[in-house]
Amino acid sequence: MEKRRIADLTAFRRELHQFPEVSQKEKETQKRILDFLRRNGIKGQQAGGTGVMVVFDSGKPGKTIMLRSDHDALPIQEINDFDYKSKNEGISHKCGHDGHTAIMCGVASHFHKNPISHGKLALIFQPAEENGEGAKAILGDPAFNFQPDHVFALHNLPGYPLHQIVYKEHNFTAAAKSIIIKLHGKTSHAAEPELGINPAKAISELISLFEQEAQPDLKRDDFALTAPIYLHMGERSYGVSAGYGEVHYTLRTWSSEVMDDLANRLLNGIEVITGSHKLTYTIDWAEAFESNKNDPRAVKYILDAAKSNDFDTHQREWPFKWGEDFGLFTQKFPGAMFGIGSGEDCPALHNPDYDFPDAIIETGIKMFTTIVEKALNE
Repeated sequence: MEKRRIADLTAFRRELHQFPEVSQKEKETQKRILDFLRRNGIKGQQAGGTGVMVVFDSGKPGKTIMLRSDHDALPIQEINDFDYKSKNEGISHKCGHDGHTAIMCGVASHFHKNPISHGKLALIFQPAEENGEGAKAILGDPAFNFQPDHVFALHNLPGYPLHQIVYKEHNFTAAAKSIIIKLHGKTSHAAEPELGINPAKAISELISLFEQEAQPDLKRDDFALTAPIYLHMGERSYGVSAGYGEVHYTLRTWSSEVMDDLANRLLNGIEVITGSHKLTYTIDWAEAFESNKNDPRAVKYILDAAKSNDFDTHQREWPFKWGEDFGLFTQKFPGAMFGIGSGEDCPALHNPDYDFPDAIIETGIKMFTTIVEKALNE
């Protein structure tokens, strides 16, 4: 890709970095993406609330391929001091979604200048990846009126050599979701706790239940993390025996199927424990992410694209433990997610000193455009 185009995309990435917005609040980001596309002769449309969609339709029979990027930021105060640092207090691009967006803009420019000869290509600039709401919003939008044959997404990966393509057969990222258990008993005088229903013992048993259900061995198919997030009971009033409590956990498994089994066992255990202590309870689920299920043919397209561009590749032994809501797409359509190395010394994702490496913008563009060409022409 010509140097001028990469320079434009780098400048745009840094513009996005200066004006980050958190999930479902990306209105200005959406405008910036649409404006950038318009300046380059590309028609985009709003989708999924604060997302953008670009569709290239050849008008001729063929496959439909979908690519996805994301553009929400995180509620993290940036500590970097370069000239394009975040101008929005307490918010910054600490997962590289500004870079993912620049890559997708480059892909859009490529296919605007080099139209596909058959089939259809949909580029999804997705909002709200971080809270797991963006994929649902895109899939629920009337503009998403097509059935992709294959879907693809990428993520930059600190800790891996710059430009290295990281892939995985089967699941690429974990299933993850959080459970909120609210325990309702009866408040009483601390001198007469027998007249109330205190949730303390139930909370201790729930902690044991979640600990027993953990399976931390990464090599096992039934791997499961049960991480305690938040506990609350009563108030700082020493004459009052508490009548209310909350227990919050985040769960992670390698597959959505194992997650379903784990959740059912936990729900059964919660019912038994609360019943034995005469508590009523409510349960809420938050920030649910399906596992990214990599289709074998889609992985082959990724590997073929890496080989065509002379990129080094690395196969993961097990999935990444973080959640990624592209999993909702790969549960519905054949597809795959892959990674691009951000450098072995690059700060970790979600760290306050992280910054997306501009050097891999072109890497991402080459991978995506080659994947599309191979998938459409097979």
